[in-house]
Amino acid sequence: MLAVIHCGELVTMAGPARPRVRQELKELAIIRDGAMLVRGEKIERVGPSDEIKSYITKEHRIVDAGGRVVLPGFVDAHTHPVFGATRVAEYELRSQGATYEQIAASGGGIRSTVRTTRAASEDELIDAAKHRTQWFLRNGTTTIEAKSGYGLSLESELKILRVIRRLNQESCLRLVPTFLGAHEVPDEFRGKSEEYVDLLIHRMLPEVVKEGLAEYCDIFCEPGIFNVAAGRRILKTARDLNLGLRVHADQLSRSGAAELAAEAGAASADHLERTDQKGIEALAAAAVQPVLLPASVYTLGSHGFAPARAMIDAGLGVVLATDFNPGSSPTPSMPFVLSLACTQMRMTPAEGVSAATINAAYSLGRGSKIGSLEPGKAADFVIHDCTDYREIPYFAGVEPAFQTYLGGRLVYARQAIA
Repeated sequence: MLAVIHCGELVTMAGPARPRVRQELKELAIIRDGAMLVRGEKIERVGPSDEIKSYITKEHRIVDAGGRVVLPGFVDAHTHPVFGATRVAEYELRSQGATYEQIAASGGGIRSTVRTTRAASEDELIDAAKHRTQWFLRNGTTTIEAKSGYGLSLESELKILRVIRRLNQESCLRLVPTFLGAHEVPDEFRGKSEEYVDLLIHRMLPEVVKEGLAEYCDIFCEPGIFNVAAGRRILKTARDLNLGLRVHADQLSRSGAAELAAEAGAASADHLERTDQKGIEALAAAAVQPVLLPASVYTLGSHGFAPARAMIDAGLGVVLATDFNPGSSPTPSMPFVLSLACTQMRMTPAEGVSAATINAAYSLGRGSKIGSLEPGKAADFVIHDCTDYREIPYFAGVEPAFQTYLGGRLVYARQAIA
């Protein structure tokens, strides 16, 4: 049993049992000088330190937060953590003016990562991915949604999803697996995209479901890759197979993907940098949560950030995520994403925290289990080395996590520097 006391700000995120919208995004349910009791892997009691101390017994191991901020572990609802090599050469090309589209057209981009990922063994992929999971813990993230999508063949997509399953068993991070076979059309199907869609529908999706390797199916809906018609076919098949749905929507163009996500009843529509008021209204009517990814906009050198304020005004349960991947967003840092949300998307720090914790948890179907610090939920929490939660986005570039706990177990502690 664990007793966490003297939390300068215990940011509980207690509130309605649904995604937070509008003004609710700013209501963090902070307890000053708060404390928390943990039994096994779950939170047992939360309140002011003076009140909780009366319940502490000799069986409790006491953790004194020393006046620091304590938050639920961040829930990163959009990542691509399993891949072969980095794409640092493309990063250098972009710094010299090359666009994402130009690099992709020349054989780079996603297809470049597909080649290195296909060539890597399962053990090589898991060793590299285990190293990356530590980056998330150091930044205060305890749960990530983990996509495949760098295999684009039956064998390689299954390999990636098996790596994600092993990471859930062998790493100190919670992962929610998503099948993203519709990430790009692989080289061997160039000019034959309909044949690749048939492969996805008739072989890949059934096998993924047969092996129980994914909870969600995602598609990158973009003209020239998977248009709305193809996306509709893939999503219908996934839904019929009882997979949840997610959509990369309106990232590079206003394609109608937001409306497709609404029509399909997707759990989330992600990116949305190019969406408009019509797309926002469609998402709101269908209660689809937008997952906004400002770090990818930043990395690509763009200024077209998603219209977060319009989405909040429309009553959408906004989510923030890193989009961690080797090409367009090589960052695992949710604090950095919060900083971008505040400076570039005009979200307040409180709105950002809500979007990166409880709302993200609901977008992954886990709002009743994680995302807030309430009795009965998993004891996934982070002691941050600051005294005001607003310092987390304010001191951009700093890893604020002092200690990270998963299910009441310490999984990361910052090393003291003499």
